[in-house]
This record gives sequence, structure tokens and C-alpha cells, in this order.
Amino acid sequence: MNAGFDADQLVSQIQAWGRELSFSQIGIADVDLSSAEAGLKAWLSAGCHGQMGYMASHGLKRARPAELVPGTVSVVTARMDYLPRDTTGNWQVQELDRLNHPGEAVVSIYARGRDYHKVLRARLQRLADRIEQAVGPLGYRVFTDSAPVLEAELAQRSGQGWRGKHTLLLNREAGSMFFLGEIFVDLALPATEAVKAHCGACTACIDICPTQAIVAPHRLDARRCISYLTIEHPGAIPEDLRPLMGNRIYGCDDCQLVCPWNKFAQRSALPDFDEREGLSGAQLVTLFAWSEETFLRRTEGSPIRRIGHERWLRNIAVAIGNALHHRDAMDEAARTALIAALQLRLAHPSDLVKEHVRWALRERPGQPT
Repeated sequence: MNAGFDADQLVSQIQAWGRELSFSQIGIADVDLSSAEAGLKAWLSAGCHGQMGYMASHGLKRARPAELVPGTVSVVTARMDYLPRDTTGNWQVQELDRLNHPGEAVVSIYARGRDYHKVLRARLQRLADRIEQAVGPLGYRVFTDSAPVLEAELAQRSGQGWRGKHTLLLNREAGSMFFLGEIFVDLALPATEAVKAHCGACTACIDICPTQAIVAPHRLDARRCISYLTIEHPGAIPEDLRPLMGNRIYGCDDCQLVCPWNKFAQRSALPDFDEREGLSGAQLVTLFAWSEETFLRRTEGSPIRRIGHERWLRNIAVAIGNALHHRDAMDEAARTALIAALQLRLAHPSDLVKEHVRWALRERPGQPT
């Protein structure tokens, strides 16, 4: 390794390279996350991670970067804005209004384009290559929501933003609509300065959560979170939470949509996060008819593919059951089409799918529960 480099100058250069690669911001964090260990242990002990076993399987390595990747001395943090390029000025209002159309399927904004893991990982690798070219042989590892890394904690410590009461990272110039990634390096770099929190007395994110998953400021019970239930949870969705999911079939953006800081959210510079046809404004009955082959084809290169066709149908069955409660929000022809779609899936080979379909049919007004 070239011992003669100027560390401060190198950080400035890394930030410039990051901008060239369409990252919105680059920071540097040290590896001492010991102050986060108590909170992590308490969260895991309370079972708030649900069935996300990977959260607990690495123990406190999540808070110890140098144990996770031996030799790590610094962490290069990166964030990338993801609002689609054609997002209009009133996007928060428009997205919240989708919830008032029960026959429409709502997919979280971040999942409507290309899989962010692929986009960020490739660009972080290119950034690591640039660093290595500048300093010589470099020990490093690239992450983006792909290993036991305390991403938001590292991002906060490196000045990317502060932790909102919904636990997501917030930035004064970009809200929270961005992805995070890291490069663990065996290179001593000066840390960038953290920023102060600016949530004040606001509790909009806590108040809006449909399932009250934000059980206290900065404390999320994933077991109640719609994003967890529709994406990470592998089995049957608890019946008491199903009616609260509305027409959300993949993820939930509510806590971000009401956040005042997201009026500053930035559009992505990349076409990767533009909305795919069929994932925005699609009707539940249309998506429920997708065969597994169609599902795999339409979600190729999308983060949605990871849940598989079975969970896709499970989620949509719940949304259809909820839609059938909104008698005044759709005409009889639309209701009839939804019921017929459910009945066609009663013969599905998956017990998981059939159980949620039967629930959706029972939830019809006038039918026994």
C-alpha cells in the first residue's frame, strides 16, 4: 500500500468519485459501534426481529465491523437517492391516495424499479477499485443490505443523516428516500462529521403506521411492520394484522410519505429506479392472475422476485380480502371479478396460499367469519 497518500485528500477524492458514480453522498465512519450494542441486544432479546434469523445469527458482529471483516479500520458509507426520475411535485399525496383505491395494488416505491442490491453493489465495487488504484493493494468488502451490517448506524455516524423516530435515516436535503451501502476497508481514513437530529416533537411517522409497529420513538417491532410481513415473513400473516394491511402487497411507505423532510427527497439520476410497467397502478385481480412463470419473468432483476410466487399470491389474497370490505369503493362487477379470482386459487397446491384465499373469501360482507 502506498504509505505516502494524504488521508484527507483521499477522502475528498473518494467523495468526488462517488458523485461520478451517481452516489448522492459519501462519508467515512470508524469501527467503534460499542455504544449501539446494548440497544441491539435489547431489540433482539425482545424478539422484535421476528423470523429474520440472520439478524441474530451473527450476534454482536453486527456492531463490530472489525470482527465481521477482520482487518477493517474504516467504513466508507454511501447513499443513493431512488425516487423515479419522472416523480412529480406532489408525489407524497399521490402515493397516499393509492390507499383509497382498494382494487389497486400498492408496491413500495423503492421496489418498482431494478433491484437496488445489484445497482449499488456494482457501483460500490467500482468505487473500491478506484480507491485501490490510488493507494495500492487494499483489503475491502462491499455491502448493501446484504450482510449483518448496522447500515443506518454507520451512515448516521458518518454524517449521512440522523435516525428518525421510524428508525430510518433522514437527511435535511434528501429526506429518507435513498439506499445505503458500505465498503469496509483496512485503510485508516478520517471520519466525516455526524449531524444533529431534526425531528423535534414531530410524531407523524408513529401516528400514521397502520399496524402501530413503531412502538416508541426509534423502536420498531418488525413483527408488526407491513414491510416485514409482506417481504421477510415466510408463513401465515397473523389474522389480526391482515385487515390493517389494506392494499399494500409489497412493502409499506406510509411512515415516509407523511414525513415533512421528504418534501426534500431527490429524484434518482439513474434510469434503474424508474417504475417498471405493471408495478404501479396495477389492479389486484391482474397481478393475482400471474402464473409463476409470468411472475418470474415480470420480476426478473427486481427486488420483488426474492419473495417468490407463493408469498406474492399470499399478499395479494389479503389485499383482495380487504378490498371486498370496501363495498362503496368499487362497483359490483369489480367485486365479482375479485371473488372469482379468489375462487380460482382455492385449488392452488400451496396450503399457505389456500389459507389466505379462504380468509379473503370469509371476509366478504354478509359471509360468516
